[in-house]
Amino acid sequence: MKLLIHGRNLELTPSLRDYTKTKIDKATHNFQEMVQEADVHLSVARNPRVPQQTAEVTVFANGTVIRAQERSENLYASIDLVANKLARQLRKYKERHNSHNVHNNQSTKSIQNEETQNYSSSNNPLIEGKEPHLPSPGVRRKYFEMSPMTIEQARVQLDLIDHDFYVFREEEGSALRVIYKRNHGGYGVIQEKI
Repeated sequence: MKLLIHGRNLELTPSLRDYTKTKIDKATHNFQEMVQEADVHLSVARNPRVPQQTAEVTVFANGTVIRAQERSENLYASIDLVANKLARQLRKYKERHNSHNVHNNQSTKSIQNEETQNYSSSNNPLIEGKEPHLPSPGVRRKYFEMSPMTIEQARVQLDLIDHDFYVFREEEGSALRVIYKRNHGGYGVIQEKI
């Protein structure tokens, strides 16, 4: 597994790197066949009155992005918390993925492999005809391919990336939808009124 460790507003000492590597390796140990890369961002709040130290991990597992983030007053505690959270999310993903694979057949897997090859080719329709340029300050653009999925599949993705919302293209009608976590529990879907 490829492990990248970045620091913001702090010096990444060898002991901090070793501790982070040990914890992430332990969290991903049982999932080595799935996890290709882990990206760790450690940061300390600039304001000395706010003792907030954050550990954020993004894992790329079988084409799926799994993200975990934890904050505390101690960076080592944040690393412990995020490693535990990551292990839980990977376990949940593996359980869902394995139960889903039982129902899949070989033709679906060959279609997925074909889609992956098309995505990695230089003839990507997402970037075709576009020239790179810097966005205006404060605006960040992300381009990604949106495979059609059900609302349930989008909910699973939302849980895995640990964000408040997830944008997806629905299988039925192929319209864009946004699924989000409601403040009082449950999920909501935002869609265009027709």
